[in-house]
Amino acid sequence: MIVRDLEFRGISRQHLGMYFEELGAKQETNTFPYIFAAEDWSGQILSEEEISFTSSFKVNTVQVRFSADSGNRLEELIKNYRYKTTRIGG
Repeated sequence: MIVRDLEFRGISRQHLGMYFEELGAKQETNTFPYIFAAEDWSGQILSEEEISFTSSFKVNTVQVRFSADSGNRLEELIKNYRYKTTRIGG
């Protein structure tokens, strides 16, 4: 298995888990680390914290681990997952 860890900010842990499910994984655990497994890849939500930029500006940060059978599959998984996490400002 090939593994890569990424950090996402400003997106809830619940939404990040939902994105794994939308990509075809099934949730296997209900506590940290939240594990989502598919046929040839898996994802884990490792932790969620709140960080402060100023005394009034706080945002959550979530550590996510991606694992896949091949490098190509891992890149495809991360590309599709990042597409779901894209936020367009307005």
